[in-house]
Amino acid sequence: MNFQRVGLMIDCSRNAVRSVSAIKRMVDIMETIGLNMLMLYTEDTYEIKERPYFGYLRGRYTQEELREIDSYCMEHHVELIPCIQTLAHLNAMMRWREFDDVVDCNDILFVGEDKTYELIDDILKTVSKTFQTNIVHIGMDEAGMLGMGKYRQKNGYTNPKTIMKEHLTRVAAIAEKYGLQPLIWSDMLFQVNEGGAKNEISELIPECVTPVYWDYYSVDKAHYKVKIKEHQNLGKPFWYAGGLWTWTGFSPHNGYSIRECRAAIESCAENGVENIFFTMWGDNGAETSVFSVLPSIYYVSQLAKGIYDEAQIKQGFEELTGIAFDEFMLLDIPEITNSAENCDKTVNPDKYMLYNDYFLGIYDAITDGSKNQIYHNTASSLDKLTQNEEYGYLFQTIQSLCNVLAVKNDLGIRTRKAYRGGDRETLQALLDDYTKTEVALNIFYENLKVQWYRENKPFGFEVQDARLGGLIHRTRSCRERIKLYLAGEIDCIEELEEEILDPECIKDENKREIWENAWNKSFIGTI
Repeated sequence: MNFQRVGLMIDCSRNAVRSVSAIKRMVDIMETIGLNMLMLYTEDTYEIKERPYFGYLRGRYTQEELREIDSYCMEHHVELIPCIQTLAHLNAMMRWREFDDVVDCNDILFVGEDKTYELIDDILKTVSKTFQTNIVHIGMDEAGMLGMGKYRQKNGYTNPKTIMKEHLTRVAAIAEKYGLQPLIWSDMLFQVNEGGAKNEISELIPECVTPVYWDYYSVDKAHYKVKIKEHQNLGKPFWYAGGLWTWTGFSPHNGYSIRECRAAIESCAENGVENIFFTMWGDNGAETSVFSVLPSIYYVSQLAKGIYDEAQIKQGFEELTGIAFDEFMLLDIPEITNSAENCDKTVNPDKYMLYNDYFLGIYDAITDGSKNQIYHNTASSLDKLTQNEEYGYLFQTIQSLCNVLAVKNDLGIRTRKAYRGGDRETLQALLDDYTKTEVALNIFYENLKVQWYRENKPFGFEVQDARLGGLIHRTRSCRERIKLYLAGEIDCIEELEEEILDPECIKDENKREIWENAWNKSFIGTI
């Protein structure tokens, strides 16, 4: 192996801004295992002195905090690279009227508007005086509606390739003004060139800009080889970014992450990719701890050194953490996420079944009570690990989540069956399970709160308060409705009169786990 950089990227924008102490804690681990680069993904969660609304109320890092982290990284042989956005993914910023003039549509900046480049100038000027590195990741990914808002109103329909080239050229020039070397996510280069000649992609990229190929969705080594070849055809160096799956709810996906990253690392090594890093996103709430993927972090650090012996890797991990590798992997709830049918994909019933409504039962068609015992067994297996001084809080969070799901997972199914069958005795007995669920939810909430405040700034936890507080209240509300029905004070429970359909509109009765990360998809009403 001959990688120049092997590093991590930590999402500090999707609800959670990781605390300075937690970042330092991760840097200590990185130094120990030989990772030498760290990115903090900050959309608007860093201070720009001239822009008080930029990152307002989001827990943004002050420039002093970033300099402190940067110095700490340098002392521990880790390069800290800013990872920001200069095209899309700026929805949090755009809620303020201060930025109305720079919004095209959705979360995308208004290309061609002078005020857009005044903002980007302030951004890159701030970056240049805050970090010691001259490399900056300027984002530019997933702008699917590029030029479809104010830009189109002003200029008429314009080929997205033209818009992308105009914007990237102007931003690159600003970066060069401040002595910065930009990286960009490469997906938009290929998207805007769809159907065009391959050599036309290269023409979009200014000389000073380096593409980053990101891909977290395959465990097939051949897949990565094909994509790497496509990037090599651009005729310039590029970086690779894989994924350590922290963005699908409360429980990590170490098993899938390891399989995915192993395939990618092998392909990168065989095809001469010199710089690689691994992302830890926080989509839809940042509920998962970045330390919960330590098995994946350690695994990729060893693979990057050319160490593939699993026994050796597991032994090294236990020496690092004091916890057996396979025991740490219990955070995955592995009998579900790493089962034979799920091992090569990502599923997250720990999130969608947590929020699945008791009476609406949107996901009831695809589940049954067969997983309740798995949640119960996992909770029991985590018992001794909750006492670990360094990482016990992680296991407490997942244990208490499993205790909720061991009862709640099919509670709505059992409720509907008893109600529609006229089984009032069972309905009466189920009231106890609603009470147990409410108690378990309160314990889970308290454990999640401990985890959050240990790793993150307080900003963003108001979202967990609202979501879990609403779920606890809904549990109580449904229990009270059942009581009213049993007492004859209401004639029916209208939601339970509805037939349950498959949430994916599949016309069969197969029970299965899926991936659904939007917590509010468990409801139909507008939220």
